[in-house]
Order: sequence, then C-alpha cells, then structure tokens
Amino acid sequence: MGQSHRTIVTHLEMLSEPRLPPVPKPRGKCALLRLETPPVHFYRYLYETIGKRYVWVNRRRMSDAALASIIHDDRVEIYVLYLNGSPAGFAELDFRHAQRGDLNFLGVMPEFIGQGLGKFLLAETIAIAWSRPIRRLIVQTCTLDHPSALPLYQKFGFSPCGQEVVELEDI
Repeated sequence: MGQSHRTIVTHLEMLSEPRLPPVPKPRGKCALLRLETPPVHFYRYLYETIGKRYVWVNRRRMSDAALASIIHDDRVEIYVLYLNGSPAGFAELDFRHAQRGDLNFLGVMPEFIGQGLGKFLLAETIAIAWSRPIRRLIVQTCTLDHPSALPLYQKFGFSPCGQEVVELEDI
C-alpha cells in the first residue's frame, strides 16, 4: 500500500483562444512531434518519469490494454518535445468530448526543468488545441504539481472554475 496524499485540485478553463506574446523557442535543436499510436511502454516512460515527483498515479494504475484504448484513440493527441534529440517533455490533448479540449497532461522531464520549456510547450499546446473546433479548453492542476503550474496556466489565459480536495494514493 502506498503513501496517501491530500491535495487541492484546481479546475481551469479557457473559453476563447488567447492572444499571447510569442514564447521563444528553446535553444538547441528543438522539435515538437505528435506521437501517433505510441507504444504503451514509451508513453509510460514519459508519464512516470515526468509525473513521479508530482504523484501522477491514475495512468500508472491502468492495465496496458486500458491505457492503449485511450492513447491510441484518434481523438487523443500526444506531443513530445525533443531537445537535442532527447525527450524533454510531453503534452496530451483529449478531444473526445464535443467542442471541448482537455489538456490532460503537460510536463517537463526533471533534468530540463528551469529552462523555460514548460512555457514553450504550454504555448504550443494551446495553439494546437485552438486549431481544432473547440469552444472550451480545460486543464486541472493540484497542490502536488510543480509550484509554477497554476500561475503559468493563469498567465497563459486559463481561469479557475472550481476546486476540490482529493486523496491520492501513491503506488
């Protein structure tokens, strides 16, 4: 049995495409590539490496088949940010709900934190989301996430629309 973590989850929404100043592209060879039908083990590597310190547990509990049914759905788009050939972060957009995009996950690999990659990845992900026929983009963050997550989402145009207290059990 794992450790239990009490956290406050903040739900945020964006109801129109924001007008954001351009975010500089990271130094070095940078590419943001969509993963199409990603191998489950590679997705788990990204999810667990980025999410471990923030207690991302929901996808860790899923069977490979259940996880594949989500990440292989054509309406779920996963993007990997590469810097100088190494995976540096990823984002997951879910368009399975009509006229809505869910930014399910966004994070940077531990060794790349503090280099501005989160801002770049978020700006690119928001632009991708609003290129789809949506009227609402939602995301949630919690007090276990990186301390910059909530202020960054708000700076980029998301507004809080709800909160809840949740118990997460690490595995």
